[in-house]
Amino acid sequence: MKKIIISAIILLSLLSAQAGAQVSAIYQEDIHSLSGDLIIFHAGSLSIPMKEIAAAFKQQNPEVNIMLEAAGSVECARKITELNRRCDVMASADYAVIDKLLIPKYADWNIHFASNEMAIVFTEKSRKSKEINKINWYRIMLDADIQIGRADPNLDPCGYRSVLVSKLAEKYYDQDGLAYRLMAKDKNNMRPKETDLIALLETGNVDYIFLYRSVAEQHRLKYLLLPDEINLKNPDFSELYQTVSVEINGKNPSEKIIQKGESMVYGITIPKNSPNANVATAFVKFILTKDKGIMILEKLGQPSVVPSNTNSFDNIPNDLKIFANRPTI
Repeated sequence: MKKIIISAIILLSLLSAQAGAQVSAIYQEDIHSLSGDLIIFHAGSLSIPMKEIAAAFKQQNPEVNIMLEAAGSVECARKITELNRRCDVMASADYAVIDKLLIPKYADWNIHFASNEMAIVFTEKSRKSKEINKINWYRIMLDADIQIGRADPNLDPCGYRSVLVSKLAEKYYDQDGLAYRLMAKDKNNMRPKETDLIALLETGNVDYIFLYRSVAEQHRLKYLLLPDEINLKNPDFSELYQTVSVEINGKNPSEKIIQKGESMVYGITIPKNSPNANVATAFVKFILTKDKGIMILEKLGQPSVVPSNTNSFDNIPNDLKIFANRPTI
């Protein structure tokens, strides 16, 4: 009888050890199940946050090779629509770029995930930097001795938002022709994306640039905050923002899009031609999770808007639906 009991105990121990080994193997397989290249096109204003988010994601998924490619958001979209470039994740500084240029042919859905605001950015070496304030900033920028810079409206949301801010400033300060004068000045200082302007600023080639507050903070630059009636930050001023607009290039060179003013909201999607959709889904989930990607974004000056309403809610993958809301009627 004792021999039978001992044999049973030994058998149970062996079965338990075998089961544990199987669980361990499954766990190890799950940890390393994500692999391959992950190609990410993203707005220039997301460069620093994306590097941190990518590093954190790779620490948990060492077999994934993350390739980050920064450009103006419109340019990112055109890499997909015009150059037939394949990518796994597209993160835009303006959700409308995804809606207007990618959906429905190149992408099915769009999740809104972060916000920002426009500011006037400068350094201690900028001429008249000790004088500039919310009342006189546009007069200083129009000074013939001052050089200003902005992003290209046809390539980067920061570029067309600079135009919108100028038009809102014209209304706010009651200065006829202000927007035209600001946008006509120093056109040789226009660059493809907003982060390209930082080099001009730091080398002293320009004194002031139109730039996102988050980018200024990330690069430890000085900045002047603008009134909410101008800065495209506050959703409470949506009706006011929509009273101004700018014409930019559309899906092809002969097409034009009217971009109206609205509060800043970033968008993210996985294009239909994603070569590594499973990893892309895991990465987007990581970005949108509060104690992961969202925590990094907020630390770097970009408040979360997750979850937000999106017209493409029904097309969002089930694993990502928790990060968005269906629009209310």
